Amino acid sequence: MAAAPPTAEKDSVLLVQLTDSHLFAETGGKLLGMDTAESLQRVVDLILDEQPCVDLMLATGDLSQDGSIASYERFRKLSERIEAPMRWCPGNHDELDAMRQAARESQLMAPVLEVGAWRVVLLDTLVPGSVFGMLRDDQLELLERTLLQAPERPHLVCLHHHPVMIGSRWMDSIGLHNREALFEVLDRFSCVKALLWGHIHQEFDGWRSGVRLLATPSTGVQFTPGSEDFQVDTRAPGYRWLRLYADGALETGVSRVVGIDFEIDYSVKGY
Repeated sequence: MAAAPPTAEKDSVLLVQLTDSHLFAETGGKLLGMDTAESLQRVVDLILDEQPCVDLMLATGDLSQDGSIASYERFRKLSERIEAPMRWCPGNHDELDAMRQAARESQLMAPVLEVGAWRVVLLDTLVPGSVFGMLRDDQLELLERTLLQAPERPHLVCLHHHPVMIGSRWMDSIGLHNREALFEVLDRFSCVKALLWGHIHQEFDGWRSGVRLLATPSTGVQFTPGSEDFQVDTRAPGYRWLRLYADGALETGVSRVVGIDFEIDYSVKGY
């Protein structure tokens, strides 16, 4: 599915998600053979072509591969071509201090905001030095407090690590390790309409207890769905759009660039 419907209804807002860009400080930095800044630029070009009016941009972690301030500034420069408010949450490759420094004098790292009738919450699942994710007590408390404050609003909860099994052995071992704690909170609030994440470098669309479960391709390299061990997919980079309606309904789809070629660097083990 490509672009969102071209006519935006007055009772809805359009969100766009970028995830797992893995940028480097230096120009031409490559991950698994792909120039990640070039591929992000191609994805942004696609968004500009397909989405004339974006209400909110979400970047759900692993903006950087090397954790440098320069890589975050590069991400900010490339993504700000889209004239819309933006919010970031960290992934396992991100360095929080550098990320915050690059986001200084902005609201990029503010974890809660309202857009249209909806409230969006971005959670921090980063465990320094680890690939898997965890929600600290302060993040669970933030989530619960935010849901209690506006139970009449539909909520979109965003994080980096996947909170459900996706059927890929190696990826499922490095997902959110305390997912039960997350769902203990979410299951008490009917206002939560969707969970949105990155990390898995592939599309995912499912349901759990009436909550939509969504993950999005990387703006760079993709991982093969259902793989037992680490495996790079040859599918193209992409992004996800979400149209959120005032009544709590949502429409969503994934769009990918075309004509991008790269040779997988199989000398790289893992990512």
